[in-house]
Amino acid sequence: MKIGFSSRVAVSTCALCVAGLLGLTPAVAAADGADAGGPERQRAAAADPSVLHRAGTQVQRRAGAPRVPSVSALAWVVADADSGAVLAAHDAHRKLPPASTLKTLFALTVLPLLPGGVRHKVDAGELAGMGAGSSRVGVAEGRTYRVADLWHGVFLNSGNDAVRVLAELSGGWRTTAARMQAKARSLGALDTKVLSPDGYDTPGQVSSAYDLAVFGRAGLRSPDFARYCATVEARFPGGGGWSYPIRNTNRLLTGADGVARYPGLIGVKNGYTSKAGHTLVAAARKGGRTLVVTVMNPRAGGGLAVYEETRALLDWGFAAAGRVEPVGSLDALRARPRPGPEAVPAAAAAAPVAKGPGWAETWAIMAAAGLGGGSVALALRARSRRPRS
Repeated sequence: MKIGFSSRVAVSTCALCVAGLLGLTPAVAAADGADAGGPERQRAAAADPSVLHRAGTQVQRRAGAPRVPSVSALAWVVADADSGAVLAAHDAHRKLPPASTLKTLFALTVLPLLPGGVRHKVDAGELAGMGAGSSRVGVAEGRTYRVADLWHGVFLNSGNDAVRVLAELSGGWRTTAARMQAKARSLGALDTKVLSPDGYDTPGQVSSAYDLAVFGRAGLRSPDFARYCATVEARFPGGGGWSYPIRNTNRLLTGADGVARYPGLIGVKNGYTSKAGHTLVAAARKGGRTLVVTVMNPRAGGGLAVYEETRALLDWGFAAAGRVEPVGSLDALRARPRPGPEAVPAAAAAAPVAKGPGWAETWAIMAAAGLGGGSVALALRARSRRPRS
């Protein structure tokens, strides 16, 4: 099926309906699955948020706690995914180019809008504007893909071509960047400035080790995000019924290039650009505890150092758990979700009135938003079967 302009309107309208529903239930939305109890969460919440804004390494070891490993990264964070407690950090709020780790925020923002089973035929204009040297999975003009195929291209191959198409389907490049910015702010990720949703080096685009840990932790709470980021191999459509294998480029997950796989690794996302250097958000589970580690731009050890430094910090985090006092919380700067300034332009830019859905369709889309992704898919299919002038 070809999703035309009107279907994009439907997706955008559905997203706004969901935003409205969240606005009616701020307490539930703010919790986002968080466990309100737990002594570690309470200690993390009591920590002074300004500590993580200090330069250098921040850690509060109790007796018997292991020493933090020496790593060369410009910034890093070790945090507990369940409680949100930051166990240790180095220059956590330093603003740095994120490279493709920004795709974690892209996925958090766009995944809820597009059901994975929807099929779309790619237009040439949807692939326009990619920067020189962009990573690609092989999306081709005129070829039809499932949304799920495109997400495999994003998570496994870091395909900027797949990001371009998904961004167009969810409202357009600028609208997607604005929604990502609003999502980051709602999560308390205040260091992040989104200008290019794929993470491509753009002057002024930054994030931080703290913000990336926030995105990684939030992603693990989404079943779709968690499934995609943990996928090692998939097949990508090549046209004419033919497909080719793609493999996740996160070496801690796959064990490629001489990097040993990390036991219990869940995923999340790696990245590289000439300006950002190597960046990584990684999550692993061991002994009933899940840790999120972010590492930004190691200064020594070559291109694979980001994996070995992440490994060292994960090892330390599991060994130190319960033997350090939290130095902060990934929930500390989180705000109650509310409509932001980006919501108005997104709605206004959705479509001219003459091309948009009528009242009956709008109510159907609103109902679909309440019933879930499957209903959204049905609404899109029904819309696509109508003859176009």
